[in-house]
Amino acid sequence: MSKLIKEFREFAFKGNVVDMAVGVLIGSAFSGIVTSIVNDLFTPFIALLTGSVDFSDWVIPLGSGETAPSIAIGSFVQTVINFFIVAICIFAMVKFINKLKRPAPEAPKPAPRLCPYCKGEIAADATRCPHCTSHLE
Repeated sequence: MSKLIKEFREFAFKGNVVDMAVGVLIGSAFSGIVTSIVNDLFTPFIALLTGSVDFSDWVIPLGSGETAPSIAIGSFVQTVINFFIVAICIFAMVKFINKLKRPAPEAPKPAPRLCPYCKGEIAADATRCPHCTSHLE
């Protein structure tokens, strides 16, 4: 039994599992913020553009009377808008993180200096060729 607990502890406290748990918690909090943005900012703006159409009023009644079930199309539209905003934010965040991870391009190496006599490669500050021992300018 103690071996099983030890294995579980090693699994649960690995860096990836803890990072994933933090990501899920931040994601759920972010989802609440996006839902508020959609419901409180975008939906009224879209209602203004569409002539005061409120998404929450978009329903398809499946019967008659006050207690009849209905399909809430407006709620679905708001959820789709939530999804697209979250997807755009995640795309931008991943793109930014990948840009940070990308190494800076290395400066191009200067062309090697060649001996005018033997055409061997020599150091930039050399005064004599190490291959043919010629004096260099």
